[in-house]
Amino acid sequence: MPRRSSPASESDAEAMVSALLTASRLLVAVSARSLAAVEESLTLPQFRMLVVLDGRGPLSLSGLAAELEVQPSTAMRMIDRLVTAGMVARGVSAEDRRTSVISLTKDGRRIVREATDRRRQEIARIVEAMPPGQRRHLIDALQAFTEAGGEPAVPNGVHAHANW
Repeated sequence: MPRRSSPASESDAEAMVSALLTASRLLVAVSARSLAAVEESLTLPQFRMLVVLDGRGPLSLSGLAAELEVQPSTAMRMIDRLVTAGMVARGVSAEDRRTSVISLTKDGRRIVREATDRRRQEIARIVEAMPPGQRRHLIDALQAFTEAGGEPAVPNGVHAHANW
């Protein structure tokens, strides 16, 4: 028999949703600031493409579009801009010469590393401003949230890159 939610659990859920929406605004702002400090002309979706290529390695157009959950035509426009900016390169697949492969350039890899390092530093400053007793609760809650959403964990370490 399905369990009915009580009014209290519904209000708790709504409070959690509101808190997460507010936190997500903060995290988007942190991401935008860290990216702007490294490369002003790069959009967040373009940066997401760079991060995917950094984490997954070279991908075909269809593979990259699938990873980003966008149409191939949208991915192609982003790729064109990033090729022009020198952040990604087009190559030919060794298995099928009709298939092009998109890969990160040294400049693209540098931008991912620098923006991620800046974002990590700003998030660390925010965490340091939190009362120490609440940090453990935040870790537990965020781990449960990301697991429920199917997001892989970001490795610890100074040079570990976020998946976005």
